[in-house]
Amino acid sequence: MSSAGGGSSLKVHAVRFGPGQELLGSLQAFVAERRLRAPFIITCVGSVTKATLRLANATATNTNEMIHLSGRFEIVSLVGTLNPDAHLHICLSDFEGKTVGGHVMGDLEVFTTAEVVVGEAVDLQFTREMDDGTGFPELVVKPRSQSKDN
Repeated sequence: MSSAGGGSSLKVHAVRFGPGQELLGSLQAFVAERRLRAPFIITCVGSVTKATLRLANATATNTNEMIHLSGRFEIVSLVGTLNPDAHLHICLSDFEGKTVGGHVMGDLEVFTTAEVVVGEAVDLQFTREMDDGTGFPELVVKPRSQSKDN
């Protein structure tokens, strides 16, 4: 399945989360509160003390290829879409500068701060639908005028 939604105007939102907040849930609450329909991460810097990540070798039938991290990590990169079934990937570096990354499953506990710039494609609507080819819910992009909850 392929999905193309065309171009869109961009609206930019910025938010900062503090120590102890769970980053994924906090971002989802931010998106819901502002009723963003096609949100995505533009940039993020900060640090976490925990993370649960699904690794690249996971499949639809073997989804438990996960790691649970604990310690102090810098957020080197956070990318993805933030529709209700968010699809985010993160790269973290440890105290030696070694990096690890994967699909964000949650448990991203902010250490000092997480400064996030969120973009919204205001003319689009992001949803996810099961893709028989991949076995995962995949992104579907529609013009906002064609979406049910305009």
